Amino acid sequence: MQQLGEWILQVMSELGYVGIVLLMFLENVFPPIPSELIMPAAGFAAARGELSLVGVIAAGSLGSVLGAIVLYGLGRMLHEQRLIALTDRYGKWLLVSSDDIRKADDWFDRHGNKIVFFGRLIPAIRSLLSIPAGMSGMPFGQFLLYTSLGTTLWSGLLALAGYQLGNNYEAIEVWIAPVSKAVVLICFCLLVWFVVKRIRQNKQA
Repeated sequence: MQQLGEWILQVMSELGYVGIVLLMFLENVFPPIPSELIMPAAGFAAARGELSLVGVIAAGSLGSVLGAIVLYGLGRMLHEQRLIALTDRYGKWLLVSSDDIRKADDWFDRHGNKIVFFGRLIPAIRSLLSIPAGMSGMPFGQFLLYTSLGTTLWSGLLALAGYQLGNNYEAIEVWIAPVSKAVVLICFCLLVWFVVKRIRQNKQA
């Protein structure tokens, strides 16, 4: 963890704000490094006077939003009608029906703005929300607005925490890690529940 934190600081030292944008972009597209470590490290760099706190938050938010746009575009390519066609063909093997896709899409249409905004504050799933937003056909303007608001809040909180903690900025990732694991566990349990329920329904049918 310490070596990773030092490497992040080195990237920021060499590339400045561009390095923060790049790291947060990568964190969203295929998360190799958690934002819970990137942004506190950036806040620590600001505390040392190497960067400005406002610039750090802006760069982190920009990188995160750019990554979210890429995943949103991927979701638009995997739109509802294409998914319905795939589930009609292979759904019985995946235990998913076209009705499931329609219900999920309708639910996202009703609550998409809140999901995108508050979801950006939830570790483990914050990066993945862009895909269902694109799949549901959420208007790009709304997606960009609520993604930017949620991402800026998340990046700002992490950067401020790193700014205040100084050399102990890595503790933030340690504190948030149990939350990430809990979210993954809950998602896994929900998946298991869905599969068991569908198997029982198929047997009854």
